[in-house]
Amino acid sequence: MTKTFSFELPSQVPAEAESDGNAMPTDLKSLLGTVYRRFWLIALSFLGVFTLVAYMTFNQTPLYKASSVVQLDTEQQNVIDLGSVLSGLAVSTAVIDTEVMIMKSKSLLTKVAVKQKLVEDPEFNWTLREPQPSLLGGVKKSVKSMLGMDTRQVDPFEGMSVDERDAAILDGVVGTLMGRVGVSRVGTTYLIDVQVTSESPETAARLANAIADQYRVQQLETKLDATRRATEWLSDRVFALREEVEEKENRVAKFIADNDMETAMGNTLTEQNIAYLTTQKTQAEVELNRVRSRYDSMRRQISSGSGVDGISEVLESPLITSLKQQLSTIRGRVGDLETRLGPQHPELIGARAEQADIERQIENEMNRIASNLENEVRVRQDQVSRLQSQINNSNAKLRGNSLAMVRLRELERDAETSRVLYEEFISRSKETREQDGLVQPDAVILSKASVPKFPSSPRTKLNLFIGAILGGMLGGALALLAEMFDMKISSSEDIEKKLGQNALGSVPLIRTTNALGFTQTNPAEYLIENPLSAFAESIRYLRAAIAFSDLDSETKTVAITSSLPDEGKTSLTLALGRMSAMSGARTLVIDGDFRRRQLTDAAGLKPEIGFIEYLFGAGQLSDAITKDPKSMLDILPLSLTGHTPHDVFGTRAFDDLLVRLRSMYDLILIDTGPLLLMAEARVVAGKTDKTILVVRWRHTTRSAARQSLALLKSFKADLLGVTLNMVNLNRRRHYSDPGAGYDAYRKYYQMETKPSLFGFLRRNSDKTKPGEIRPTAIQTPPSLAEHSSDEPEKMDAN
Repeated sequence: MTKTFSFELPSQVPAEAESDGNAMPTDLKSLLGTVYRRFWLIALSFLGVFTLVAYMTFNQTPLYKASSVVQLDTEQQNVIDLGSVLSGLAVSTAVIDTEVMIMKSKSLLTKVAVKQKLVEDPEFNWTLREPQPSLLGGVKKSVKSMLGMDTRQVDPFEGMSVDERDAAILDGVVGTLMGRVGVSRVGTTYLIDVQVTSESPETAARLANAIADQYRVQQLETKLDATRRATEWLSDRVFALREEVEEKENRVAKFIADNDMETAMGNTLTEQNIAYLTTQKTQAEVELNRVRSRYDSMRRQISSGSGVDGISEVLESPLITSLKQQLSTIRGRVGDLETRLGPQHPELIGARAEQADIERQIENEMNRIASNLENEVRVRQDQVSRLQSQINNSNAKLRGNSLAMVRLRELERDAETSRVLYEEFISRSKETREQDGLVQPDAVILSKASVPKFPSSPRTKLNLFIGAILGGMLGGALALLAEMFDMKISSSEDIEKKLGQNALGSVPLIRTTNALGFTQTNPAEYLIENPLSAFAESIRYLRAAIAFSDLDSETKTVAITSSLPDEGKTSLTLALGRMSAMSGARTLVIDGDFRRRQLTDAAGLKPEIGFIEYLFGAGQLSDAITKDPKSMLDILPLSLTGHTPHDVFGTRAFDDLLVRLRSMYDLILIDTGPLLLMAEARVVAGKTDKTILVVRWRHTTRSAARQSLALLKSFKADLLGVTLNMVNLNRRRHYSDPGAGYDAYRKYYQMETKPSLFGFLRRNSDKTKPGEIRPTAIQTPPSLAEHSSDEPEKMDAN
């Protein structure tokens, strides 16, 4: 099979069209095509991100980072055993993480800020800095001014007392310091790295060492304070526990004497009875759930209108089975009587009454079955309730018999707990008094911070590299998203795979040149003037597709339609008609678009009697049919003054006209209105031998084409295939179209028959080969100028 530049042979249509979404391009060729189509989107995204990163990098103030290392002491002597209050740290991952959080806590950094007098440093106290103009601030002020908002600067400390103002400033200083401090564990060791970032290298080193020193001081103060508080608390607690133990032991002895606990016995039989009743209740609940599920299922099926065959409970009823057999028999009898007798015949009326009676019996039986299931649900529910009542009575009895034993055990446990706790506190109180002189911090400074020589940020090369990577990733992501959400038809492959229809070829977008530059021309006129062009060859192929569309019967009437206006349908119809007429076939083109009359205008006709006048008896067919002055084509146009009824193609007159025209012509082409806008187009498609749907390249969406195909199917139209119209041959090769070899085919086909001086100079300026001619845009007919857009590639707006 030979690939062509402007059209392709139809290939096997897949069983089902693909979904609306576009598949992400995976092969290298598709990715390169995506990059080409979305080059400016990728380039702008890349430049935007890269420029932003570069601007932020080169305008960032250099920062210096200093670090000191603290080692947690894992060999503390624990002379006592009072846990974490008085002993050294039990070093673990959780403990080390806790110490890291303490070192960068707000309370510790507040003490560092006060001791180091950071309130007097403009780097941390923003109130001491000179205001610097910023681009963002200027933009905000301009926007507020444009919106009429107040642009005056407001004092954030307005209405505060001196102490409140100082506290607010200190809080801001500490917040800034917290943002400059980083504390982390070094690997899996017992070392903690304290890093401080500052605009001054001396300040960074000084603060890193100050934080490490303050951590040790705070650790020592915390332990000494805890030791003193623990000693006082232990003394008070030992005295209280002594009295508590004596009271609880007396309470146990008195309870034993009052309740004669030595003779208390267990309640084994009651416990066994409770277990048995619980088992019975579980089984009853299972049965209740099963019956309730059956009942609810049947009610849902009845409520949803399911028939007898859709309800499982009903299918098990022998009576229902018998009634269904009777109903089937009587329905057959009613059907037989309806075909033989009139609707008022007594025998037919009796048979219908018998059928209604059986249907009522079936409905009554269904209601009876549902009522039985409902009663069974109530019975099961009562059974579960009775078992639960018996279990509750047995539990009450068991609680009463065991209350005394439970109470005794509770008192004994309480007394034993108090006794153990009392002995432990006596031991700890003695140890604490001896530990005051041995308290030491659990950390040492392994290395002090030194003054850094080089700034740690910004890292210019790394930032620029990351900016380039992020810009490229953003551009690529936006390009892929644009491709995935692109719903326009771009190639014959889209027609076959996405729409599931035959592709009847591609009609190129043509451009002609003259001394004034690029101009537009009527495609039907271009066909006459350039019979060897790629555009003419695509029309020949379309004519051949019609001629060989059905080998069993001759195709004479063809409706050419589109989904929406401005898809080149009318120009394609006129060009196809002229090509058929020039090939020697008796051809007629009918202008069936009553609202716009574009085909009549494109052919340059202004008839007084046209299609509508003849169809409704106001003229003869010979008077209505006009000969095309530039070919042997016959045209049945629309007059300017003709009245257009609401229904033309649905009339008997139109059907008779088609029969008459079939005997007169070899091919009849009907230019219809857009399918999605005009109902007449759908009626015509259903009455012709074949229908061709025209879609415009990179203009028609797949959703519109699918709606049109669905309408054609609903009207039982015989769809010959889909034609891709107004294809830009220069851009087409970037949309994965197999017929996109423009460079090869522009040498083979005649692209222009009237070269000009300006066109020659323009071709030489573009470094084209001698004799190479550009395809040019097709002119919008004068009557369609108001519907055309400003796009330089737009053909005729049909």
